[in-house]
Amino acid sequence: MAKRNKKEIKEDVEKKTIDLQDEESEEDGISSDDENAEEPEKDIEDELEAAKNDAKESYDRFIRLSAEFENYKKRLSRERDEFRKFANEALIKEILSVVDNLERAIESAENESENNCVVEGVDMTHKEILKVLEKFNAKPIKAFGETFDPNFHQAVMNEETDEYIENTVIRELQKGYMLHDRLLRPAMVVVSTAKMKNSDDDLKIEEN
Repeated sequence: MAKRNKKEIKEDVEKKTIDLQDEESEEDGISSDDENAEEPEKDIEDELEAAKNDAKESYDRFIRLSAEFENYKKRLSRERDEFRKFANEALIKEILSVVDNLERAIESAENESENNCVVEGVDMTHKEILKVLEKFNAKPIKAFGETFDPNFHQAVMNEETDEYIENTVIRELQKGYMLHDRLLRPAMVVVSTAKMKNSDDDLKIEEN
């Protein structure tokens, strides 16, 4: 085997050095490619997480708006029903004044024997008006003989009596009315109070 001179040995060393550098460069390139491949995956995950959060917020907003809209529809329905029920309230109050006058006329004519036909006509008119009021859910409040209730009765005066227990409605001066579940006007009434004992009677009892 011929001996190699210095020049050939030098060339071999340089060639091997170049080959090693190329291999290192290839390895660096592969490592860099792996890192670059990982970065897009991370970006996709971040975008997916952000999209999930946006979707959740949008859904929560949708649920909240749906609930608010349902509440709005219910409130609108209640207001519409209230309007229908009480749209005639002012008119019915005016009619009640006519009813009061008819009742006074009937009451004043009860003890009179004349003009019975007129009284009967007034009474029939009175009854027809009451039917119309009832059709629109305007009904009289029961007062006479009932325990006084400030929610439905207006006490005009008190009267001492031993015929009724205390705080009982013993006379009705003007009828009260309800419109559906709302007080249209209270009944004007006289309320009983306990009768005061006479001091002279007490003295007689003590003497006996």
